[in-house]
Amino acid sequence: MVGLGDAGAEQLRFGENALYRLATAPVVVRVARGPAYLPSARREVAVSRWLASEGFPAVRTMDDIEQPLTIEGHPVTFWRLIEDAGQPAPYGELGAVLRDLHSLTPPPHLGLPPFDTFGRSDRRIEVAEGISEDDRGFLRKRRLELADRLAGLDFDSGKGPVHGDAHTDNLMVDQQGRLHLIDLENFCLDHPEWDLVVSAHEHDRLGWVSRDEYGAFVDGYGRDLRDWPGFGVLSAIQEFKMTTWLMQNIAEGPHVAEEVRARLASLRDEDAQRHWQPY
Repeated sequence: MVGLGDAGAEQLRFGENALYRLATAPVVVRVARGPAYLPSARREVAVSRWLASEGFPAVRTMDDIEQPLTIEGHPVTFWRLIEDAGQPAPYGELGAVLRDLHSLTPPPHLGLPPFDTFGRSDRRIEVAEGISEDDRGFLRKRRLELADRLAGLDFDSGKGPVHGDAHTDNLMVDQQGRLHLIDLENFCLDHPEWDLVVSAHEHDRLGWVSRDEYGAFVDGYGRDLRDWPGFGVLSAIQEFKMTTWLMQNIAEGPHVAEEVRARLASLRDEDAQRHWQPY
């Protein structure tokens, strides 16, 4: 439909979207799961074009294609290929990129929504297979408890542009060493704490981010979110969302099902150590 060939396309990832690298052009195609994803696909394209106008280091759309398309109910978008250097972005760079992002003022025409605190968790709880009804009832109750705790928080900062999924996997380093912020589907207008909690939580609660890495992140951004009294609440919400996200992939194999069971057990005990595996 857009004049690009699909022969030899390679699947790069399958999560919220299926990502394909075309063999016939330097293009990545994102195919979303269904019609409910159309607003976020539209927002992603608009945000990318705004960031390009600001000269901000982020993924770029194929501007000669009117998008998103909707094919058999699936929103489809087209992006310029970033030739990955095969190395993770340093945490100090992530902190600095987020600091620069949070200093921008998005134009009103973007119509950015507030941060979607619980994402698609409600639907995932209801449709997930492979979990018990007891677990399903616990998750419904936990969702309400976390919403109540969030309502009582006082945020330290004003609202501005927020990436919404700010981890190093979403900051690519290309073969020339340039940085590119990717996966803009959760971009919103809200408190920057929602971006900062990702690395803070993965260091403090999960141990996925080392002391040195997190120290570099704090130096790059200029703030340690763990000093804020609301950190525990945002961390608990982060764990809830991470668990319900993984539940949708439980049919992929016993290893995923086992990890989901481990995460559900952790959610029932906030003081227990988290021995989670990254997915």
